[in-house]
Amino acid sequence: MAYIEARGLRKAFGRKVVLDGVNLRVNEGRIVGLIGPNGAGKTTALNAILGLTPYEGELKVLGREPWAARDRLMREVCFMADVAVLPRWIHVSQVLDYVEGVHPRFDRAKAEAFLARTTIGHDSTVRTLSKGMVTQLHLAIVMSIDVRLLVLDEPTLGLDLLFRKQFYDSLIGDYFDGSRTILLTTHQVEEVQHMLTDVMFIDRGRIIFDSSMAEVEARYREVAVHPEQLAAARALGPVYEREGIGRSILLFDGVDRQRLVGLGEVRTPSLADLFVAVVGGRARLEAGAVG
Repeated sequence: MAYIEARGLRKAFGRKVVLDGVNLRVNEGRIVGLIGPNGAGKTTALNAILGLTPYEGELKVLGREPWAARDRLMREVCFMADVAVLPRWIHVSQVLDYVEGVHPRFDRAKAEAFLARTTIGHDSTVRTLSKGMVTQLHLAIVMSIDVRLLVLDEPTLGLDLLFRKQFYDSLIGDYFDGSRTILLTTHQVEEVQHMLTDVMFIDRGRIIFDSSMAEVEARYREVAVHPEQLAAARALGPVYEREGIGRSILLFDGVDRQRLVGLGEVRTPSLADLFVAVVGGRARLEAGAVG
């Protein structure tokens, strides 16, 4: 079942086109990474999905049009961003009181249990909490609301490595149950690669890559090529090449692993390397066309 489906999604601010005919589909029970450089359109796409901005084209989220039915949609969707939205004067206990009063699907006992594993005191005000603790508080609230779709926009931006790892461990261990869907954007691609089921690359307002992680692992091979085998490796048609320390690193799409083994060290590329290859290769092709 499609939890999110967009066709020809477009958004412009004046003459600047931020989303340029986006087509995407996110199914039930998936953890999808939306990866792109700054200004690529990630946050605008999420805002459209959340009903926070009008748009052109077709967009359905949980079977509803977000801009027209945002009130009903938000009963089944949670959103968490890197920007703290809690007033600095409010106490943690008051935050729980408020959410309990406005959201019928909030399980306060579950939130209390999560907070008990942290150093956050109920009498603390938000202004006394570190950025990592505020993120933990947000996560406690989010994980305690029974919704079908969770949207995360750079949720760990600015946090240290320990807090980032704890955040994602909690998300997978305590929240994801195989039926909920999570859509997230992040610049720390390496830290989420292990938990993703699907990945999309967005660049200049367009989805330029859309694949399951299983397909990525089956299709793509990266080879640290021995210098004497470089010509033979290039003859197999790599889709991208970069320089490593003492070796060239070539990326192949759909080439059988056995044909590559004798050329050097073969591995599955990281999402970060695949992203650089796809986005960088596209930029070079366009530059060549212009030239």
